Amino acid sequence: MKNLVNNDYLFAKNIQVNMSNKKIYVVGSANTDMVVKTDKHPLPGETKMGGVFFMNPGGKGANQAVAAARLGGEVCFVGKIGDDIFGRQTLLGLDKEYIDTKYVFTDDQTPSGTALIVVNAEGENCIVVAPGANANLSPSDLDAVDTISEAAIILMQLEIPLETIKAVAYKAKQNKQRVIINPAPAQALDDDLLNGLFLITPNETEASVLTGIKVEDQETASKAAEALLEKGVQNVIITLGKKGAYFQNNVLKIKIDAPLVNALDTTAAGDTFSGAIAVAITEGQDWDHALSFAIQAASISVTRMGAQSSIPFRSELVSL
Repeated sequence: MKNLVNNDYLFAKNIQVNMSNKKIYVVGSANTDMVVKTDKHPLPGETKMGGVFFMNPGGKGANQAVAAARLGGEVCFVGKIGDDIFGRQTLLGLDKEYIDTKYVFTDDQTPSGTALIVVNAEGENCIVVAPGANANLSPSDLDAVDTISEAAIILMQLEIPLETIKAVAYKAKQNKQRVIINPAPAQALDDDLLNGLFLITPNETEASVLTGIKVEDQETASKAAEALLEKGVQNVIITLGKKGAYFQNNVLKIKIDAPLVNALDTTAAGDTFSGAIAVAITEGQDWDHALSFAIQAASISVTRMGAQSSIPFRSELVSL
């Protein structure tokens, strides 16, 4: 499915940004991922012998910040870490990606966030997160982020307190800024948060939780997108895994297929997609190119193990 109306009109109406401002503020979580690969996920009560254990920097917020930075974005990360070795390693890793970390706060009472991840032979993951300091990122912390009003895009996920997400979104709405929410991990969101939201990027499961519509194909994805648009969301992208992604707003519907790849690990694929979409929007790409750009980046990420270690650089993407 392609454009239903004139592309120039859609660009002007739906994705145009101030081209002199490309700042992306990612507000979210930072974790250390502890990963084991095994042939199958264990059943309840079952112990399985797995493969090699390794640790990677992760957390949906930090992953999306790294993705946006590697793909050409000017990124500032806002989050909270513990005063421990995991937190210090997180900060060093973000600095190496040329991400602005002046608003990464330290909690000296709570350990940094961690995630336990099991990846099966098909590359599918099973994740349990201990949020740690991420759970203490509060609206009062965000009061100190005095330059967030300069952001062209504010990108958030759901691994930090919902009250903080609402506070950021409310201020952004007052400032007429564009907010993207990647609603993961899946949970219901208030209509007040959804109303006026520039873009939401759920996967099939998350879209089902948000709308009560079981998303299985393009038809049901369109119905779920329509339900979100009726709640005031301006643009909806539902990621469909190996089937690509579906976009819808009030004047446009697009379905872009994903390339066929050998998936090793889907960890951070959605984060790569979200970071890429933020970059594409700040660059003024139209929705067709933005989706193709993000799908290509996410498709590369699933061919590699780990979270941030799997995220590609801009130079690895084929010119679109």
